[in-house]
Amino acid sequence: MNNPHHGARLTVHSREQIVRRISSGQSASDVAEAFAVSVRTVRKWLARFRAGGSAALSNRASAPARVSARLPEPLIALVLHLRRSMRMTGAAIAHKLGLARSTVSRWLKRAGVGRLSRLDPPEPVRRYQRERPGELIHLDIKKLGRFDRPGHRITGTRTGCRNKGAGWDFVHVAIDDATRLAYVEVLGDERKATTTGFLLRALRWFRSQGIRVERVMTDNGSAYRSGRFATALRLLKIRHIFTRPYTPKTNGKAERFIQTLMCEWAYGLAYPSSQARNADLTRWLDWFNHARPHSAINGRTPADHVNNLLRTHI
Repeated sequence: MNNPHHGARLTVHSREQIVRRISSGQSASDVAEAFAVSVRTVRKWLARFRAGGSAALSNRASAPARVSARLPEPLIALVLHLRRSMRMTGAAIAHKLGLARSTVSRWLKRAGVGRLSRLDPPEPVRRYQRERPGELIHLDIKKLGRFDRPGHRITGTRTGCRNKGAGWDFVHVAIDDATRLAYVEVLGDERKATTTGFLLRALRWFRSQGIRVERVMTDNGSAYRSGRFATALRLLKIRHIFTRPYTPKTNGKAERFIQTLMCEWAYGLAYPSSQARNADLTRWLDWFNHARPHSAINGRTPADHVNNLLRTHI
């Protein structure tokens, strides 16, 4: 509080000088003229010094010492008790105690319980990682807009860069839980036939990398719930695991991979068209699998980690 604003006439040092000059016999008017302040200001600081010594020359807090309309502490405690123990709404608390809703709301926000969800303890973070390659493969789909000219992300303007009616691309991803080895295709839709075809090609690709898939995790999308998708997994003797409804973090590795995919591939370069973007996927995916280190697997690349784990579990 002792750093005055840039337009302040007096600092703590100046106030001490004022007191010294008055004590040495100078008049208040002479001292006021020397420091370019009013006589009243000089007398104020002199009075404060006489009342509290040098410590009184420091800046005081700007908050008022007394607030006439402030709620008594017992009443504030009662408001918070009703909120925490009985989970009452702010309106119900205000009605019960005869207070203004704005007053109750202000104190609830100040205590950090303005939302009822804040009363529940946060769900503990549950992290898991399979030990063997192929023990669990995560599948997911990301929808991307097609374009035949660069959009506003690149040009910086929305004028003349709309791609109305261009349609959508659907990025199907599969990533191994233990190694982060990934397989991706850009397809025209997310229907059951397309999704099942991607599944079979992904399984075939993982098999070519020495990985035999045991389980597959997906969300509850209609294609993943279809009979065709279920039949394919049943014939291949692969277990199908669904995420909890409305809980995408259950399939977190696929979600995180999609974030990386969007940041480093889809939006990482200024592509002239979506065709050019899709053509660059092979290059990026090869770099991701063979050259990009991952902190979650001790700085190894997915391909290196696959070879290491396969040797371990032979």
